Amino acid sequence: MRRVTTRVAVTRIRHELEGDSMPGQDIIDRITGAAGGVTDTLGAVRVLARSGLLHFPRVDHGIGTLVAVSRYGPFAGPVHAHAARGFDAVALVDERGRLSYQELEAQSNALVRALQADGVAAGDVMGLMARNHRGLVLTMLAAAKLGAKLVMMNTGFAPRQLADVAAREGVGTFVYDAEFAAVAAALPPEVRTYSSWPEGDEPGPPGIESVLAQFDGSAVPPPSTLGGFVLLTSGTTGTPKGAPRERTSPLASAQFLDRVPLRPGQTMLMAAPAFHGTGISQFGLALALGQTVVMERRFDPLETVRLIERHRANVLVVVPTMLQRILDLGGETIGRYDTSSLQIIFSAGSALSPDVCRRTREYFGDVLHNLYGSTECAVATVATPEDIRRAPGTAGRPPVTCRVELYDEAGNRITTPGEVGRIFVASGLSFDGYTDGRDKERINGLLSTGDVGHFDEDGLLFVDGRDDDMIVSGGENVYPLEVENLLVERDDVFDAAVVGVEDPDFGHRLRAFVVPAEGSERDAEEIKEYVKANLARYKVPRDVVFLDELPRNATGKLLRRVLVDMKP
Repeated sequence: MRRVTTRVAVTRIRHELEGDSMPGQDIIDRITGAAGGVTDTLGAVRVLARSGLLHFPRVDHGIGTLVAVSRYGPFAGPVHAHAARGFDAVALVDERGRLSYQELEAQSNALVRALQADGVAAGDVMGLMARNHRGLVLTMLAAAKLGAKLVMMNTGFAPRQLADVAAREGVGTFVYDAEFAAVAAALPPEVRTYSSWPEGDEPGPPGIESVLAQFDGSAVPPPSTLGGFVLLTSGTTGTPKGAPRERTSPLASAQFLDRVPLRPGQTMLMAAPAFHGTGISQFGLALALGQTVVMERRFDPLETVRLIERHRANVLVVVPTMLQRILDLGGETIGRYDTSSLQIIFSAGSALSPDVCRRTREYFGDVLHNLYGSTECAVATVATPEDIRRAPGTAGRPPVTCRVELYDEAGNRITTPGEVGRIFVASGLSFDGYTDGRDKERINGLLSTGDVGHFDEDGLLFVDGRDDDMIVSGGENVYPLEVENLLVERDDVFDAAVVGVEDPDFGHRLRAFVVPAEGSERDAEEIKEYVKANLARYKVPRDVVFLDELPRNATGKLLRRVLVDMKP
């Protein structure tokens, strides 16, 4: 019976499109294109129906959202659809107050007209360097409605990095928070600039909110071509590469909703930066579901727990280092706040240690969902609370429309449980290549993530580390993640990283960098003995270096090259 219902939903999509100004088949292709074949499309529709995006019997509301996404893109489309049907719930809460879906629609329309009056047009490239707040959101919506390509800049960029990326991507208009004025000064004078979050009375470019009152907020026509956006790789080993998202099927959201129970009416606390794939993907889903999104400009672990209580948040979106810092508040501190409303902690961006998985369950219950993917492939697998309870540290299973396979160095597929191989992914959200023309390795239509891992007997994926992080010491292969996970399980270790450094006898030797917990002793020999008691001898670090903190970028990614080059 349910199988028939989903087929009916697909048929209804076609019927709703009859008479549309854009050829119906063109919109259908946009909606279903990234989902793959018929089986994937039907599977995606089932997931969307279950999540409430295609709500029976009012399928027309969900179809309206899908059609709007096909016209305006994955962020502006849902806002436009909600406003068109009179939905006026609170969409966004930030430090300056609340904005409803109707207000987001009207203000972003006015910003479109303001940008057009300054000469910004469809097909232009805009850059955005902003923290989580309404200025960022309005810029994202307006760029989509304009048909401009939006490059999401990392807020941790230095001036030279920003200038290099902006030149490579062809950025002609740049929107930024006032705190990044010194970085933005590296851009050539011909780049048009706006402020997304002015501060004080300092002179600067016009603020986007200040120009809104001068322009009409009524609906704007859809752009002739979708602008899309560009996500940047973490750039831990050089200038970040651009991964474009020029055409995204609305059905691709099923990849997230299949294993994460996001639903209409929830309140999402967005701690992860929205320029990162984790934040931007979940923000788009929240808009599609008509949720309320609470944004904080600067992450603070204690304030995050307070915000959960204050807003009765159902969903918390974080990158792993944020989750680690929240957990390090301790159960006593966290227990002072009512976090019982929390149904989902969504984490993505890097592997979660078994210790983090166990402590999350202890402090918050069975709410952790761990997504594994990359900027290039988007979604690979998702671990549900049940998966994590059975196998702490797992990356989970592929959701609907996704496929994950392992291959050895010769390109042969690995199917034996426990055997480590290179991870390759097929996903409707995978990119088609970097903006500079380069690409990742592909095998049988699957894209390399650059990681290695293995499946267990139950088909759960475990990520063992980066392919290029592997250390060959005395002829043995070592992946640092295993040693790091062991070290962070200790109560006296706050954080840890392991790298390989050159050694004349062994080729490379392991060096551990340890951030001690507050008040703990620093005993390098005791740490070595601990590793020796739990892992093979060749995995024992020859050196242990104590640091106050590990070098990380703005999204929490460890900068291993900095550690390799660091003198002990």
